[in-house]
Amino acid sequence: MKESLKPGIRYVHTFKLPASKMVPALYPEAPEFLVMPEVFATGFLVGFLEWACIKAINPHLDWPAEQSVGTHIDVSHESATPAGLEVTATVELLAVEGRKLTFAVEAHDGVDLISKGRHQRFVIIKEKFNAKLAAKSSSA
Repeated sequence: MKESLKPGIRYVHTFKLPASKMVPALYPEAPEFLVMPEVFATGFLVGFLEWACIKAINPHLDWPAEQSVGTHIDVSHESATPAGLEVTATVELLAVEGRKLTFAVEAHDGVDLISKGRHQRFVIIKEKFNAKLAAKSSSA
């Protein structure tokens, strides 16, 4: 982690929503999802907020040797968003406690506020993380 990784880092990320980010695409194996409305899936919304946080901090890490993984998410999903709209995430790094990072996050679809809340990430050393995963996988 670089010295520049400090609270106050802000990032704004935009993305035009394709049909592949709507609820029916979330789990195509689940017939329940297939018949649901064609709106931005909460699962994809969470991923979009994580993406914005990653982009915010990557310049302040020794990327790609250092990366971050999500460890906690507490966000609302306040408004339905159809495909074709552009969503914007605004994130701010609020706290750095060792390798634990806490962000304020929110998203807007150009018409409505669609999400707000908090997200925590943890900075990892990718090589060590992958070694632990391999050990876990072989013990299962």
